[in-house]
Amino acid sequence: MPIPEEVTGDEIDKDVRQELQSLPKTLAEDVARNLVMVAKLLDEDPEKAYGYSRVALRLASRVAAVREAAGFAAYANQKYSEALAEFRAARRMTGSVELWPVMADCERGLGRPEKALDMAGTPEVHKLDKAGQVEMRLVAAGARRDMGQLDAAIVTLQSPELASNSVQPWTARLRYAYADALLAAGREQEAREWFAKAVESDRDGSTDASDRLAELDGVDFVDALDEEADDAGESTAAQDEAEAGDKD
Repeated sequence: MPIPEEVTGDEIDKDVRQELQSLPKTLAEDVARNLVMVAKLLDEDPEKAYGYSRVALRLASRVAAVREAAGFAAYANQKYSEALAEFRAARRMTGSVELWPVMADCERGLGRPEKALDMAGTPEVHKLDKAGQVEMRLVAAGARRDMGQLDAAIVTLQSPELASNSVQPWTARLRYAYADALLAAGREQEAREWFAKAVESDRDGSTDASDRLAELDGVDFVDALDEEADDAGESTAAQDEAEAGDKD
């Protein structure tokens, strides 16, 4: 797959660069450039990101960072079985538990929420950092919802991190998930309060909490372009009527 000339491979994280030092120099550069493309395209064009991840995988399947990148690319394309296999391979190579939450979410994607819940109760969870533990809580709540256990999902999300006034990278998503679960359970007023709190903490627009809040408040957004088109249509119609009157 073509890679823009300006992508040199130097853009990758220093830890990944260190992993690639086990490869011959030219090969390491090729792998690095493909990994950069995966990272650049993962959100905006996951299908292309997946293609670059497969190239990197063919070149260096014994590098943990490559297996992890391939896992995330497959995950972004809802290829959950493939993603899980890559994450497991990366974990075997590194011994890290960092991927445990996303592995559990792959189990959800494969229609096995019970397995995801089992993973949420293992000792590995206690080895995760705070962000990882919050992510695991989100996955567990999602698994409860998959199983139709809305009240249990709500309880799962109730935590010191949810109650804290401190805004962390995970705060908006945690509040959003809680609001969404409350709404699904028919607790609309509470849901509205938590969507509002999610909006307050969503500094990078990672959720659509503002839209959900507006929807609950009965606010309809009208596209400015649509309004201009309507106004233009009304003006044209009025002009046509006036011209018709002049002819009469």
